[in-house]
Amino acid sequence: MTQNTTSGPPPPGVYVPAVLFFHPGSEDIDEEAYKKHILRLAEGGVTGILVQGSNGEAQHLSHAERSRTIAFARKTLDEAGFQHVLIIAGTGAQSARETKELCVEAKESGAGWVLVLTPSTWAPAMGADSISRFHREVADASPLPYMIYNFPTVTAGLDLDSDLISSLATHPNIVGTKLSCGNVGKIQRLSSSFDYRSSFATFAGKSDVFLHTLLSSGAGTIAALVNLVPKIHAKVFKLFLEYQKTKDAKVLEEAFTLQSKLSAADWAVSKIGGVGGVKAIVAQEFGYGNGTVRGPLKEASLSALVQSEQGAKWWKAVEEVIKIEKLL
Repeated sequence: MTQNTTSGPPPPGVYVPAVLFFHPGSEDIDEEAYKKHILRLAEGGVTGILVQGSNGEAQHLSHAERSRTIAFARKTLDEAGFQHVLIIAGTGAQSARETKELCVEAKESGAGWVLVLTPSTWAPAMGADSISRFHREVADASPLPYMIYNFPTVTAGLDLDSDLISSLATHPNIVGTKLSCGNVGKIQRLSSSFDYRSSFATFAGKSDVFLHTLLSSGAGTIAALVNLVPKIHAKVFKLFLEYQKTKDAKVLEEAFTLQSKLSAADWAVSKIGGVGGVKAIVAQEFGYGNGTVRGPLKEASLSALVQSEQGAKWWKAVEEVIKIEKLL
């Protein structure tokens, strides 16, 4: 098993919060489909895989399943010659005690970094002091470099501002953040304050601000849409690196052309059905897995989309990026 001797922030690039597939009916983990998905993402050029992000339904897994999926992903990559593809593990839980346990188990399972959501069961009690205390305490105990995951949609509206995150970034073991709040101003403030290569990396949590994040000195993205189109994201990142070297306006224009398509598709997938939508699209367009999710999430119906003008517009945006992906 490789990795897990890391220090400092994850390197810049394209990361994917991989969806996890389940067998219909039993909802047991479908390891065959998960393996195919991990390998398609690696072949698509991702820098790393986030196991058990929100799209991986971390909160719907048992404690044992969480360790098992990390180890399975690491083994799958290693055996296929993708030792260079990194793994970040989502280890957030509703208590500091369990979060610490999950951080330890993530290291044992082969992850290189942990990504931690703020607890939200008692959201009214989670003021800035409580949030700061939680992350510092868990980061102190984590055997892996620690990243803060800010996603108000799944934390009862808790939204860490740039002042709070900047304060936490001074902790020696806190090395980055994933901002799924989509706040470009926050991305700019953080990325301009810290060196993503050595101290603290700011990643966009959505594809629709991927290139904007890179141009703001951010480290890249950790985004759900990468599950569908990893090659396009890798292409945008490559174009950005080329632009950094050449300052060729045509290169940046090409990158923005692709970015505009990613932005449209990112919005469309969120409307089609989020996690369930991503899985259903993968199954239909790439031939593995299915749309099964664990409750209370709901499966997405792709066949019903085209029955409305708006749904047809959303599907057209998704079709467009998948067509490009298959040509790359």
